[in-house]
Amino acid sequence: MLNAPVSRRFLVKAAAIAPAVAAFGFGAIRVSAEDAMAVTMVTDTAGLGDQNFNDLAKKGLDKAGADFGVTTNVIESRDAAAYIPNLTQAAESSDLTVAVGFLLTDAIVEIAKQYPDEKFLLIDSVAVDPDTSEPLANVASVTFKEQEAAFLAGVAAGLSTKSNKLGVVGGIKIPPVVRYAVGFEAGAKSVNPDVEVIVSYADTFSDPALGKELTLAQFNQGADIAFPVAGATGIGSFDAAKEKGEGFWVVAADADQSQLGAEHQLAVAAKGVDAAVVTVSEALVDGTFAGGPQALGLKEGGVDLLNPGGYVTEEIMKTVGAYKAAIIDGSLVVPEDEDQLKAFAPVAPDALGGEMDAAATPAA
Repeated sequence: MLNAPVSRRFLVKAAAIAPAVAAFGFGAIRVSAEDAMAVTMVTDTAGLGDQNFNDLAKKGLDKAGADFGVTTNVIESRDAAAYIPNLTQAAESSDLTVAVGFLLTDAIVEIAKQYPDEKFLLIDSVAVDPDTSEPLANVASVTFKEQEAAFLAGVAAGLSTKSNKLGVVGGIKIPPVVRYAVGFEAGAKSVNPDVEVIVSYADTFSDPALGKELTLAQFNQGADIAFPVAGATGIGSFDAAKEKGEGFWVVAADADQSQLGAEHQLAVAAKGVDAAVVTVSEALVDGTFAGGPQALGLKEGGVDLLNPGGYVTEEIMKTVGAYKAAIIDGSLVVPEDEDQLKAFAPVAPDALGGEMDAAATPAA
């Protein structure tokens, strides 16, 4: 006997094609096993248009549709109360439900337990069964070692700053955002002991005006490089840099945001949210989907530091490369929370054992 979740999803799909079947005079409704698989993405409250995290996931969804022929859909969450109904709708009508963001963790745990035969992808958190304390087998939980990309961004910023002051603008203080913030500070202080890092939280991922206000406050305190880890709120950091003019920079988080102001984007602490959506969608199609946690860092190709505008000098990028190699080989472990940051001893370039030449000197 079919379980309830499968029966409901069958009925949803059947209902969707019923008018077409009736029009052609067929006497029975049948859903072919060869029908295109459906992948539905449920956003967090920032939604599409954040120029960042959700848009990056949508980029992966679009690629999955183009590459694998899956039917794609997006359900935007207006508020946290929408997570449960949105995930329910997706689970009942899709072969894979993608929950975009840490904030959906509790909701996806609830829905994944209600629909044990359905498949889910959770980005930025791990779905754990509260009854067993084990990861849910029907949820592919993909997290990233944001602190590793952020450390490299901090190295680049610490060597590029002319004021020895940097800013971090966080959205909501959740683990992925904290990993970015502490990694950035650890990297900056490793190459520039004199640097000061100013950290502010907006408590929202959806307020560009507040992001601009917080970033301008940091610039007015002397910072010349800002690192927004704030979804759509971070759009305001680019607005602040453009208002202040030449010499003020933004390090983008998650995605290249050149479209917001390429002339002010120093570098990108990139995160493969799009690649995760593509990879898990491909596994769905070829029948190799596997639940459980995956943590992707530099070694796994899940994060990196990009220099799309070429504003980080070649010499500084050599230093970045030396730190990247040390992180990958395990000789340098980057802190991932505030307690680890307090205990972290900055690692100077000459401690890496390579030739760091003039790149290891902060900008004059």
